[in-house]
Amino acid sequence: MTPEQIKLVQESFKSVEPIAAQAADLFYGRLFEIAPEVCPLFPADLTSQKAKLMSMIGTAVANLHQVEKIVPAVQDLGRRHATYGVKDTHYKPVGEALIWTLDKGLGSAFTQPVKDAWVAAYTTLAGVMTEAAASVKPARKGLLARMFG
Repeated sequence: MTPEQIKLVQESFKSVEPIAAQAADLFYGRLFEIAPEVCPLFPADLTSQKAKLMSMIGTAVANLHQVEKIVPAVQDLGRRHATYGVKDTHYKPVGEALIWTLDKGLGSAFTQPVKDAWVAAYTTLAGVMTEAAASVKPARKGLLARMFG
């Protein structure tokens, strides 16, 4: 990401923070609409999940200018997601839902340069997560697998 892209993401997120609850509602509504197969990966009550999402995005955005400081946490998040059943293919609709949410939330302030900056940020962070997730061995099920695996 360029310094200008980082600035665009950080500045635009300031407009999202006051509407974080609505943004989270929009995000999950859109995600479940375009990728219903991910619904089982989430709890029925999304209240705490929505807060975690917005907190995580806020932390990532605040630290984009020093991304090396958040890489270990992003890697850990990717590994944890893998243990929950998140697959590489799930990252595409998540990114689409994020960009759609930002478009709805920011309106005319979501210019092409702002969109491009957010796509770059998401692509960077999702890449770190998927790379880390690849190191996670799939859970082995069944008694014999647990005993002898």
